[in-house]
Amino acid sequence: MASASGRTSRTGSTTAPICSASGTYAIVDGSQALVYDTHISLPHARFIRRTLEEMGVTSIRVVLSHWHDDHIAGNEVFKDCEIIANRLTAAALERGRTNIEGGNPPIKPLVLPNRTFDDSLRLTLGAIAIELRQVEIHSHDGTALLMPDAGLLLAGDTLEDSVTYVSEPERLGEHLVDLERMAGWQFDRILPNHGSFPVIEAGGYDRSLIAATETYVRKLLACRQDPDLAKQDLQTFGAEIFATTATEYFAPYEAVHRRNVEAVLAANNQ
Repeated sequence: MASASGRTSRTGSTTAPICSASGTYAIVDGSQALVYDTHISLPHARFIRRTLEEMGVTSIRVVLSHWHDDHIAGNEVFKDCEIIANRLTAAALERGRTNIEGGNPPIKPLVLPNRTFDDSLRLTLGAIAIELRQVEIHSHDGTALLMPDAGLLLAGDTLEDSVTYVSEPERLGEHLVDLERMAGWQFDRILPNHGSFPVIEAGGYDRSLIAATETYVRKLLACRQDPDLAKQDLQTFGAEIFATTATEYFAPYEAVHRRNVEAVLAANNQ
């Protein structure tokens, strides 16, 4: 039980023991909860915490999927909790503190993680086994959350429907390497931070979302040598992946796609 919304009005929810909201999920076992990202604002984060406490939660830990501000804006609400991130996320937040705290809207004070890890970290939440795995997809500092017993992957922004949002265009080759590595992990369903309400409500995406993301990224890279490809709208550009059940065309992502193409071409010219 819970509600969620994603980029450009995408929304989602899922059933217990996981509760979701825009850019965030919470895994709950009895009086314990683990919050995966702290949402886009303090009011949103306060709603999450209040909801968990009304469910009887008395102990909360936080995991940050990456450093982008729509995933860490609510950290202050959880400043008395353990906030876990990989070292690259912690370093990126420290480097970006001035811009983040002076942004519009400002996220001030920026509360930094108080526990860091490299590569991977195993946790338990009551009887639930959790594995945090560092990946370079979407951003250089991604942390995906695997629930091996449930066959479930919380993907953060590493996977997205309709298409990935390119934030580090110069690193797309490295992102492809880690997409292939992710494809070798054992899980059945995927819950991204930005996706379709009906799909997430029904239990999440299947593993084909990874291949769809790989296909899209490879075509973005091909735009550097193919001006006609770069001119295509998303519906045409992504026809191959939209023809499958992996993802679906969502018109507001036309703007995301156009920005992605422009970013990739600009990075190629630097």
